[in-house]
Amino acid sequence: MSCALLLLLMSLALAMGTGAAVEVQRPRGVPLSKRQFYEENKPFTCLDGSSTIPFDRVNDDYCDCRDGSDEPGTAACPNGSFHCTNAGFRPAFIPSSRINDGICDCCDTTDEYNSGATCQNTCREMGRKERESLQIMAEITKEGFMLKQQLIHEAKRGQEDKRGKLTELQGSKKGLEGKVEALRTVKETAENPEKEAKERHLKSWEEQKELIRMEKDKTRMAEAFLELDDDADGYVSVAELQSHLELDPDSDGSLTETETQGLLGGADKVDTSTFQTVWSGIKDKYLSEGLSDPPAPVETPQEEETRDFVSDHDSDHYPEDYAGEEEDVEDDEEDDDHEEEEEEKVPPTAQTPEKREDDEVSMPQYDTETQSLIDAAQKARDDFDEAERALREVDDQMKNLEKEIGFDFGPSAEFAYLYSQCYELSTSEYIYRLCPFNRVSQKPKFGGSETNLGLWGQWAGPEDNLYSVMKYDHGQGCWQGPNRSTTVKLTCGKETVVTSTSEPSRCEYLMEFTTPAVCQEPASLDEVLDEVLHEHTEL
Repeated sequence: MSCALLLLLMSLALAMGTGAAVEVQRPRGVPLSKRQFYEENKPFTCLDGSSTIPFDRVNDDYCDCRDGSDEPGTAACPNGSFHCTNAGFRPAFIPSSRINDGICDCCDTTDEYNSGATCQNTCREMGRKERESLQIMAEITKEGFMLKQQLIHEAKRGQEDKRGKLTELQGSKKGLEGKVEALRTVKETAENPEKEAKERHLKSWEEQKELIRMEKDKTRMAEAFLELDDDADGYVSVAELQSHLELDPDSDGSLTETETQGLLGGADKVDTSTFQTVWSGIKDKYLSEGLSDPPAPVETPQEEETRDFVSDHDSDHYPEDYAGEEEDVEDDEEDDDHEEEEEEKVPPTAQTPEKREDDEVSMPQYDTETQSLIDAAQKARDDFDEAERALREVDDQMKNLEKEIGFDFGPSAEFAYLYSQCYELSTSEYIYRLCPFNRVSQKPKFGGSETNLGLWGQWAGPEDNLYSVMKYDHGQGCWQGPNRSTTVKLTCGKETVVTSTSEPSRCEYLMEFTTPAVCQEPASLDEVLDEVLHEHTEL
């Protein structure tokens, strides 16, 4: 029943309860709707049919009926109930145990008829205040319903715009799909000659590198032969090669005459032409005699630090802390320098062969023809990527529009305006954030991470008012507990705002949310009169 209807009901009920209607005689505590069961000149049958008693035993302060219906006006039956007429306000029922207990429960004081309690009839004042409240609510409902009609109109127009946009995007998609396929062909056509040209360039470069490597290897072999030929007799002998322990085949620290002779192919000595075969077997281990001496010892950072400390006592002239900091900075810089120097000075060994010079030579730039093919292929790739990206964007827009168009925003799409919006409520400790049809979250007010209180689930109101409750679930898990969830109850209001939040059960949150989208249409006059007549039978 709407607030306007309740307002009219209360006004009419007040008039009927204050002299506009003749009071119908009936036992104390009996509502008018049950008057026919209490006829004074006939035996009374308990309302549950359990027994029949003389009428003078009704309200005799002794419980005869199991359902307590024979004592509607006394406290004799523990399961009985007393009807407060409350003329001028709303009728009510109270437990029989409250009759004559010294506390005024009925605003018309009828429950304390024999207790001696001093009670005042406050029904008219309470009725006046409730009517004022209902009047305000009725105005809010009326204005809210008008706003709801605007929301429905805007939603309808928005849906039409979205469908038009979707149709437009569908046309664009077809065009983009054709463009992507055409550019794919252009790209593949441009990439084939590019690939062939790059492969030719790389092959030519590999051949050049091989020639350079062979020439350098030949030069190095000649230098090695001259180094090994100590007596310059044009031969490298077993004795001359035996001094190069890095060539030891079994790595036992010595190079025997037999092992050396094996390196020379079984000969005692070899000339330049034969040395070519020997060189192929030793070149990976061979160390030039110019690098064979061990490098000079490099001072460690600790030694240098000690040397500096001994030689520089002038630091005593500076504050102690400052001097220490200066030494630390210098030591750090020197350590870095030493590490770089050591990396540069470490000679190549059998385990760390010299870096081949040809590895450092960069591949030459592409020739003009090859570079032109590369540029053309790159442009084709860029054009294809741009068209594909545009197609993906159109696909994404279409999916979002289809999702919005098919979403359940209420019977007339009145809740559509909430989509992509968020509303916050700030409490003393937290900021609660509700994003309808998306998620609910909670964030500490004074720093800390956000907690997910639930993702959009479904409409969860009762069958006759489905769109009055939203359910959000699968939120962040509680410690040794379930995942958080939130129930959002929607009430009629002119504004869209989160009014309250609570946690009635562990990890289960409750939000109150006002919106004009749930405001119901005020009832017609005929409906009001029918409801008034029905309600008045309870007075």
